[in-house]
Amino acid sequence: VTTVLQRMVLKDHSSEAPIMKQRQRSAFPPNYIHSIDSTHMMMTAIACRERGLSFAGVHDSFWTHAGTIDTMNSILREKFLELHSRPLLEELLDQLQEQYPDVKFPPIPPTGDLKLEEVNKARYFFS
Repeated sequence: VTTVLQRMVLKDHSSEAPIMKQRQRSAFPPNYIHSIDSTHMMMTAIACRERGLSFAGVHDSFWTHAGTIDTMNSILREKFLELHSRPLLEELLDQLQEQYPDVKFPPIPPTGDLKLEEVNKARYFFS
């Protein structure tokens, strides 16, 4: 469909369309990471609202008034630790195994020695 402003292509995405397995495989990891990032943003936004801070954000950019930057910075770190202290990969594997009991999933890789609490000292944790 061509309009004065743009051209749009309409497609019928019926259930008969083939699943592009390779695209599904390659899209899953970044989409999962983005979902974790957006969860962190939502947790931060809720905590800012609860503490009376103005908050705005897009993707990985978080904003507040200049006078409340230090408070938001503290909240960012607090919510990052809260989120990433959970066994996220184990939770994901549990969900996938429940949804797809006939699929054999690879084991979760071992965790490294990163100490999450170090984000509290990281000068450039968030800019």
